[in-house]
Amino acid sequence: MTRLGDSVARATTLLAADLSSDRTVEDLLSETAARRSLDLSDLPAKEQADLIVRRAVDVLPSAAVLAERIEAAREAGRGLVVKLGIDPTAADVHLGHAVPVIVLSRFQRMGHHVILIIGDATAKIGDPSGRSSERPPLTDEDIARNLAGYRDQVKPFFDFGAVDFRHNSAWLSEVTLPKLVGLLSQVPVSSLLQREDFRTRLAAGHGLTMAEFIYPVAMAIDSAEIDADIELGGVDQLLNMQMGRKIMEIYGKKPQMIATMPLVEGTDGTGAKMSKSKGNYVALTASADEVYGKIMSIPDRLIVPYLRAWTEWTDTEIDLATGRLYDRSLHPMDLKRVLAGEVVAALYGVAEAMAARAGFTAQFSKKSFAEVETLPVVDAGEHGAETVVSVLSKVLQFQPSASAARRVAKQNGLRLVVETPGGQESVLLSEAAALRPLADIVPEALAVAGLTPGPGGVYLKAGRKIAELRGLDL
Repeated sequence: MTRLGDSVARATTLLAADLSSDRTVEDLLSETAARRSLDLSDLPAKEQADLIVRRAVDVLPSAAVLAERIEAAREAGRGLVVKLGIDPTAADVHLGHAVPVIVLSRFQRMGHHVILIIGDATAKIGDPSGRSSERPPLTDEDIARNLAGYRDQVKPFFDFGAVDFRHNSAWLSEVTLPKLVGLLSQVPVSSLLQREDFRTRLAAGHGLTMAEFIYPVAMAIDSAEIDADIELGGVDQLLNMQMGRKIMEIYGKKPQMIATMPLVEGTDGTGAKMSKSKGNYVALTASADEVYGKIMSIPDRLIVPYLRAWTEWTDTEIDLATGRLYDRSLHPMDLKRVLAGEVVAALYGVAEAMAARAGFTAQFSKKSFAEVETLPVVDAGEHGAETVVSVLSKVLQFQPSASAARRVAKQNGLRLVVETPGGQESVLLSEAAALRPLADIVPEALAVAGLTPGPGGVYLKAGRKIAELRGLDL
């Protein structure tokens, strides 16, 4: 049996057990987290291809061809040359950007030769994919800063010590005008105008520069220069990668294969892809607790797509878990908590994942908030004269402004939580109450509700954020 097969056998036993148990979940996370560095070189060619195909949207020309090329490369004593291009156009990276990197890691661990193309030349043009306007060009300083941030943030998913970095300025800066014209003369304009984003912009009367027009050709030259066997990228990059096949043919080389990765839906469940502009993303720099909480906020229908995107689970394991959902032997909340643990474990390790799990349980279940050691504390003796919205925005910094804190109250998201001997009780604080001093409104609200705090204390809850209140005159 292969190393992956052994791991799957162990995980399958755990997946059939009680997934509400912390011990079971910790054992499962430990097993699957270890796979992120598991040597996959003992897998047969077809199984290697399946691991890629089952996480891709498109594999061109076909899955069978991918398996054949893996086998042929193995017989030749080499691995495939696997390309991923990075245009370092942003300093902040989110989970959506990790999807192709995770698949790239699998290629790496299968023994293939991974080349990361740093688009320091093409970044100065800017990938026009999906854009309604021209992207501002980047400076060399922008590119260097963004690249450093990218590498630092995605390193939990990828071994940068075993990768070949190439900057495409090394060859694109030497492309002469005659050579470029010779290439462009063999590229039909109609193939470039297949791009929906180009057609949409032209129809709307927006500008389209010649630099953007030749961007796919410049990116395609990268594939020819490194003799790529296969290129990875988001599904929105399909036309760019197909241009790579065309340019490689012009160079007289065997066209690369293509594997496109899904654009994962954001956490808000609206159907929009994960992006910073939509605010529906999970930043790779977010704390373990924040990552865990954001994953727990997703609708249940996103559990399986997220398992496919960011975990090392096989289809067999995902099918086992979803089968248990259908026969109701597994609650969706328990599976979502496993998913949240998987993502945190990838970024911070299993110990941090279990700590985030415990913290979430303490905050959002009937267990005592006193079990959470890291809750912020507000001393009423020091801040009691300040309004509740001021405490939320200035003292706790739960909200960016007083007006934002008022909106939370207006949307019924502001509460006092009291831990009594019988459990937790909550009192809704209105917008008007939130404008009053903390030391005045808390005793009054509790008295009206007829609540007497127990040894667990009193807590202020704004949305998903919680702080302990001390020094109150109750």
